[in-house]
Amino acid sequence: MKKISLAQCNDYDPTRVREALVSLLEPLGGIGAFVRPGERVLLKPNLLAAKVPEAAVTTHPAVVKAVAELVREAGGRVLIGDSPGIGGFRKVADKSGISQAARESGAELVAFDETIELNGAGTFRRIAIARAYWEADKVINLPKLKTHEMMTMTCAVKNLFGVVVGAEKPAWHLKAGTSREQFARLLLEIYLLKKPTLNIVDAIVAMEGNGPGSGDPIKLGALIAGVNPVAVDTVAGRLAGIPAELLHVEREAARMGLPGAEIGALELFGVPPDRFGGKRFKLPTGLDVQFGLPAFIKNGLRRHLLSFPVADARRCVLCGICRDACPPEAIQIKNSSLVVNQKSCIRCWCCRELCPHDAMQVRRGALLRIATAFSRPRGKRR
Repeated sequence: MKKISLAQCNDYDPTRVREALVSLLEPLGGIGAFVRPGERVLLKPNLLAAKVPEAAVTTHPAVVKAVAELVREAGGRVLIGDSPGIGGFRKVADKSGISQAARESGAELVAFDETIELNGAGTFRRIAIARAYWEADKVINLPKLKTHEMMTMTCAVKNLFGVVVGAEKPAWHLKAGTSREQFARLLLEIYLLKKPTLNIVDAIVAMEGNGPGSGDPIKLGALIAGVNPVAVDTVAGRLAGIPAELLHVEREAARMGLPGAEIGALELFGVPPDRFGGKRFKLPTGLDVQFGLPAFIKNGLRRHLLSFPVADARRCVLCGICRDACPPEAIQIKNSSLVVNQKSCIRCWCCRELCPHDAMQVRRGALLRIATAFSRPRGKRR
């Protein structure tokens, strides 16, 4: 649970990806330590939306294919499944290159369209997840390292939110998304329902800025693997240069007493983290500065401390995708324009995450704009 392996891979050349994965898994016992002959092994990539691999929105097909081939060589039957945030599973799999990866590796695509309701063991007593995920003998989690406007970073733990099917996603955002801490707890309790056997992070090309769907690709050249997704995310956050206080999943895991949130307690193998250049990812513009403030101050200054989504009329085509996906139904189309009710908005940023036209922009409150300006270091910025 404490072992985390890192390997360097500078591009998605199939041969180099495979070699890097073999090297990555060697300190953990190789793929044979996780797969037995005859087992049904589900690969769970990040298939957020129908984007080409170069956009860095989805797990790259070269990584998925190589992992699928290793599992098959170990005797496993490979399934690949997810529930995209927007668009049908087959459409997203085709556009992202995952369909071709499945064909070439002999894997079977499995849409998450049937659910099973389970008893939770924590704050959330009943959670419905994809039956295909629950019934797989083993799960290998294949997240993409990206920034995230609500949770700062999405990686191994957040990727498991994909086992929540279809319309259940906005329902959970509405129920648990008013607080980052509460949403982080939900993500951790989903992870605890059925723990992945192995987590392998595609951080060869990651995403910075306004992730998870509208950020900028950034070359990191890394693969990360481990059994514990919290620990994997802790290392991923370090590679991305994200301040520990903004890693909400890790902070909540520590409060819950779950292992993996302290990097000093982890055993790192393979390539040392400083080999990846000490990058500091650009963070989402939707983050706010209200951490640690008393509730009465946050409530009184909410409009000035927070960021809210606003439609860019030049890009918005009034397709209604954001309106239909908005958990609190805070978005309406009125008089041929898109209107966001800031009082109802819970700032889950689903609208920005799912907009296919990158038309939802960020409007920062006055105090947040001032704080951001003063926080910028003087001199040249990268």
